[in-house]
Amino acid sequence: MAEIGTITVVPANLSSPDELDVVFGQRGEPARCRCQWFKFRVSEWGGVPLEERAARLRSQSGCGHPSAASTSGLVAYLDGEPVGWCAVEPRTAYRRLLRMRVPWAGREEDKGDDGVWAVTCFVVRTGFRKRGVSRALAAATPEFARSRGARALEGYPMVVAPGAEITWGELYVGTVSIFETAGFTEVSAPTPRRRVYRIDF
Repeated sequence: MAEIGTITVVPANLSSPDELDVVFGQRGEPARCRCQWFKFRVSEWGGVPLEERAARLRSQSGCGHPSAASTSGLVAYLDGEPVGWCAVEPRTAYRRLLRMRVPWAGREEDKGDDGVWAVTCFVVRTGFRKRGVSRALAAATPEFARSRGARALEGYPMVVAPGAEITWGELYVGTVSIFETAGFTEVSAPTPRRRVYRIDF
């Protein structure tokens, strides 16, 4: 779909289940979450076994099914090796997001508008970080969403102050600079550390 240097980004349904498993790994938060955290309400999350989270991701992404009508994200390859994931879907697909302060504080938005899509999560494999994978994934999201009928696309990145210590796990939503480079514009600042960035097509 998009190529930046040796990094290639494709819709996740063009990847295999094994390649998706490689990206999410066997340990750490990505392996435990499988990009399902925004899919459940807080009260539901603890009752969802890991095996079910993994199965849901495979189903939602359509991985291994190139002719699938939809997919829930993008997969990045570095020299042919699967190294990254980015979740991007209609905003209404994320049940927990609909109840959070970050997207909505100070804004009058129709929470049921399927035409607004959201970028909610980045995963980059250990050993491949700081090599432009997240930036390549973010750069591919606007065309991916627009070509599938989105009229707008949002992200909810963190502000990273110079010299600040931020654990990688906190940055799963991406950074402000990643979204700015991809052409997004800030539309609100709901908390001191979080922003809402958006592109209207």
